[in-house]
Amino acid sequence: MVLTSSDLKEVTLDQKKELEGFDYGIPRNQLEEFKSSMPGFARILVGVRRCGKSTLMQQIRRKNGAGAYFNFEDPRISGFRTEDFQKLLGVLQHAYGNTHAYYFDEIQVIDKWEWFVRQLLDSNKQIIVTGSNASLFGQKTGTKLTGRHLDTEVFPFNYNESLRFSKERAGSQSFATYLENGGFPEYLKTGRQEVLQRLFDDILARDIIARRNIRNSTQLRELAIALISNIGKEFSYHSLKKTLEIPAVQTVIDYASFLQDSFLLFAVQKFDYSYKKRLIGPKKVYAVDTGLAKNLSASFSEDKGRLLENAVFLELRRRYGQDAVFFYKGVKECDFIIREKTVLTRAIQVAYSLDSDNMKRELDGLHEVLTKFKLNQGLVLTYDQEDELTVNGRKIAVKPAWKWMQG
Repeated sequence: MVLTSSDLKEVTLDQKKELEGFDYGIPRNQLEEFKSSMPGFARILVGVRRCGKSTLMQQIRRKNGAGAYFNFEDPRISGFRTEDFQKLLGVLQHAYGNTHAYYFDEIQVIDKWEWFVRQLLDSNKQIIVTGSNASLFGQKTGTKLTGRHLDTEVFPFNYNESLRFSKERAGSQSFATYLENGGFPEYLKTGRQEVLQRLFDDILARDIIARRNIRNSTQLRELAIALISNIGKEFSYHSLKKTLEIPAVQTVIDYASFLQDSFLLFAVQKFDYSYKKRLIGPKKVYAVDTGLAKNLSASFSEDKGRLLENAVFLELRRRYGQDAVFFYKGVKECDFIIREKTVLTRAIQVAYSLDSDNMKRELDGLHEVLTKFKLNQGLVLTYDQEDELTVNGRKIAVKPAWKWMQG
């Protein structure tokens, strides 16, 4: 189908009218990162589908005094081609006036989108775009947009945002609800499990199967469920191949990579100073949302400890970024260590509760990390326990995760 300027005008005006009744929701924490404009740089909001990227973008748009908007996932423009960008630019200028800012939803579905964005940047326009596939953005921004983009990873609500949404107080009771339900806004509004199931299906179908031309969608789905069912545990591509009876280990590696590109799952590397060893070494898997993990997992019953660990991982990822979070495995194990630039700065153990049965195991792993990397203080995050311990001269703070997340 060939799109005419009239077609694009109709879609643009319809989308503009829809914004008149837009529900801006609660202000996202990351809104503060967009206090001032940064001309010359495209701001890219990336994250899993339905986590609130579009809402954050509209909050930024409202804060900055509006600007032209277009959603590239509108089914009415399914025939959009690279050459249609110039038609669209004229339509947007007519609909919104001579604006200095442009906001685009899911622009990565269009071939050579980065050329169009670069053209606007060269004209000193402000650009903010959203997308739900890390790989597609990475491939494109590494060409025409090298050095001209700033990425912001967007997640479902964190604990503090969920409190604002639900209007509850911080504490163990609201935190238990957060671990159970996660932070996808639509699910929190409805409480309907089919919302999460439909979201999972959409991520697989639209962000992976359609874009990667996956033939065996059943294998992809089974792999996704298997990984989600084992959050906080090490996984092996070879064991997954054997368990799921997938013919080639490379298929498992590719599918796991696609699941990470869609932001559904995250693989955490075992820490090593050698990049090569980190790359080929064991990894642990975490889900983008505890509510999604609980509702989709084939193995969860009341394993609150793993949900707590997943929630802590997500908060660490938000705070420190994708290249800072590792797990440690030596003689003992430690759940998370944080590297800021080239320096290891924090060691964190997660235990739903500390008691006589697990105290030594949890503290020994943490103490090994503190000793090996010469750190003065460790942290144990629990559901609702608080204490201050000293192990062989090193201080270890025990703190409820919900209090830590307030910081």
